[in-house]
Amino acid sequence: MTRRLLLTYLSIAVLVLLCLEIPLGFVYSQAERDRIISAAHDEAASLSAYAELSLDAGRETQNLPRRVTECARRIGGPVSVVSRDGTVIASSEPVAPEQARAMARRPEVAAALTGHGSTDVRTSSIGGVQYLSVAAPVGHETPPAAAVRVTVPTDTVHARVHQVWLLLALAGLAVLAAVAAVGFAIARWTGRPIRELEQATVQLAGGSLSDGPVTITNGPPEVRSLATAFNQTAARLEHLLASQRAFAGEASHQLKTPLAALRLRLDNLEPAVADFGRNSLAAAQTETERLARMVEGLLAMARLEEKAATREQVDVARICTERHQTWAPVFHNHGVYLHLTGEHAGPVLALPGAVEQILDNLLSNALRHSPPGTSVTLQLRHRADRRRTVPEGRAWADLHVIDEGPGMTEEQRRRAFDRFWRAPNAPKGGTGLGLALVQRLAHASGGDVALRPAPTGGLDAVVTLPCTEQLPGTDHDFSRPSPRQQQPAQI
Repeated sequence: MTRRLLLTYLSIAVLVLLCLEIPLGFVYSQAERDRIISAAHDEAASLSAYAELSLDAGRETQNLPRRVTECARRIGGPVSVVSRDGTVIASSEPVAPEQARAMARRPEVAAALTGHGSTDVRTSSIGGVQYLSVAAPVGHETPPAAAVRVTVPTDTVHARVHQVWLLLALAGLAVLAAVAAVGFAIARWTGRPIRELEQATVQLAGGSLSDGPVTITNGPPEVRSLATAFNQTAARLEHLLASQRAFAGEASHQLKTPLAALRLRLDNLEPAVADFGRNSLAAAQTETERLARMVEGLLAMARLEEKAATREQVDVARICTERHQTWAPVFHNHGVYLHLTGEHAGPVLALPGAVEQILDNLLSNALRHSPPGTSVTLQLRHRADRRRTVPEGRAWADLHVIDEGPGMTEEQRRRAFDRFWRAPNAPKGGTGLGLALVQRLAHASGGDVALRPAPTGGLDAVVTLPCTEQLPGTDHDFSRPSPRQQQPAQI
C-alpha cells in the first residue's frame, strides 16, 4: 500500500510539473526569440536610417562602412548594405561579386528591395551555426535604392534556452524528491493501520492472536471499521475453533470409557454364547476394536490441532531401526516378511513423535493388506542424485513402505487421505483415519506423503521429510534379518 500511495503522489507531481514546466519552457524560448528579433529589427532600422542619410549626402563610402562594422561588432554577426542592382555598398566582411548577387537574391533582401515590407525575418544555417537574418529597405522610395541585411547568430540564444530547460529539469527533480520524501512519510502514516491488520492476520493464520484484538484509534474511518470487523471475525473464529477442538477431544475421551466397558462385557459374554452366536459376537468385538482405534485416531488428530507445530531434529535411521524391531515379530506371526534397507539420510525435521506415528500407521496398513508369504519393505532414501532443496537449503529424505498387496487404483489413491474413507475391498477393522493422520503429521513436519503403485503390484507409501543438512547418500544396512525373519512363519 505504501508503494502505491507513493506512486500516486509522484504521478500527480509529475503531471503537475509537466503541465507547468513545459509551457514555461516554450514561453521562455519564444520570448528569447522575440527579444533577439526585436533587437535585430532595431539595429536594422537604425542602420537603414543612417544609410539613407549617407546615400542622400553622397558619403556612403566615408562613414557608412565604419557604422556597419560597429553594428556587426555589437550584434556579433555580419552586416551588409546591398544596392538594388546587386552591388554591396558596405559590408562588415569581404564579399565577392558573385556572393553579392546571391545576397541580393535572398528572400529577405529581395523582399526588402521591393519595398513591400519594412522588415523580413529569415533563419538559415551557415557553417553549422543558426543565423537569424533581418532585412530592411533604405529610404521611403518604391522601390528603395538599397537594403540593409543584419544577420544575428542564435547559438547564444539556444545555449541560454537549453540552460533554462536544464534548470527547469533540475527544479522538477528537486520537487519530485521533496514530494517523494513527504509522500513516503504520509504513505507510511496512512498505511500503519493496514500493516497492523496485516500482522494480526498473519497471527490469526498461524493459529491465534497472541497480542489480543487489534487496537486502531487513528487512520481513516474505513480502516477503523475494518479493524472492528476483523476483531469480531477473529474472535468468532477462535471461539469456533476452540469449541471444535474441545468437542473432538472431550467426545473422544468420553467415548473411551464406555467402549472399554463394552469390550469387557463382550469378552465376558464369550463363554455363555452358543456356537451359532459366536460369529456375531466376533463381529461385534471386531467393530468394537475398530471403534476404539477410531477414537484413538480422533484423539491424536485433536492433540495435533491443539498444539503449535514445533519441529525438531529427529534421527530417522534410528527410528526406522526401532520400528522394524518392534513390528518384525508382529509381521512374523502373520507370515509376512519385514525388510529394512536404505541409505544414511542424517537427521530430519519433524514433530516430536511424528515419525513413529507415521511408520506405525503405514506398517499397520501394509500388514493388513499383505497376504501371508509376501514381504513388506521399509526403505529410507536420501535425495543424493536428484535432490530437491527446501528454501533453507536442506535436502529431502524419503521413507518408503512397500507392500505386495492388491494395491489401489488411481482414484482410490487420490481419496485414500480423506477422513473415514475406506477402499471397497479393504479388510474389516479399518477406521479410515490412519492415512489422514499420516498426511497431517507429514504436512505439520514440513514434508509430504504420496501413494504410488509398487513395482511388485502393491502399494508404495512415500513420506518425504526435510533433512537438516545435506549429506552424500551412501548405502548402509540398518539391520540384518534374523533367522526368524528369513523363514516364513508357520500358520
